Amino acid sequence: MKFILGKKIGMSQVFVDGDNKREVVPVTLIEAGPCTITQVRTIEKDGYTAVQVGFLEKKKINKPLSGHLKDLGKFRYLRELRTEDSEEEYLVGGKVDVSVFEAGDAVSVIGISKSKGFQGVMKRHNFKGGPSSHGQKHSNRKGGSIGSAFPEHVIKGKKMAGRMGGDQVTQRGLSVVEIDKERNLLLVKGSVPGNIGSLVKVSTI
Repeated sequence: MKFILGKKIGMSQVFVDGDNKREVVPVTLIEAGPCTITQVRTIEKDGYTAVQVGFLEKKKINKPLSGHLKDLGKFRYLRELRTEDSEEEYLVGGKVDVSVFEAGDAVSVIGISKSKGFQGVMKRHNFKGGPSSHGQKHSNRKGGSIGSAFPEHVIKGKKMAGRMGGDQVTQRGLSVVEIDKERNLLLVKGSVPGNIGSLVKVSTI
């Protein structure tokens, strides 16, 4: 299983050779790695296999985290990624960079979606809205009845206005178009969740 942490830079487009013509492919640029392996979990000790990696340096970290990382560095992000039992052994202090991926690899990208704040039902749940005539007033964007007649209380899970976005989203069905090892860039076909500069996790499906 291939995996890496990265930072979303933005979207662009590249030209690839298609059937008797060159095609324009929209891509997302991800500054992926290099990541440092900070901990290796095994079945014998932890009951499962995983690798903890650190990404991006920061100036200060607290003492418990400093003791955990020892002399590996001061990392802004620490994430644990599951590995298969059949995977080769990882060593603490080892590096993971974009060279582990190849053009054409099918990947999934996990990120935090853009936060929209408090939104109404039309934007949050794609409601149609109320009528704009026949005695209606100030109800164009309302959600309508929420259960006042029966069962005389609001049912749990009712779609209503509220906080929108800021959730963990997994985007599947993506593929690696190109790799730039010198600049640690990963070009993934399509869009990925998150703001520009946000953390994303890229792994093979």
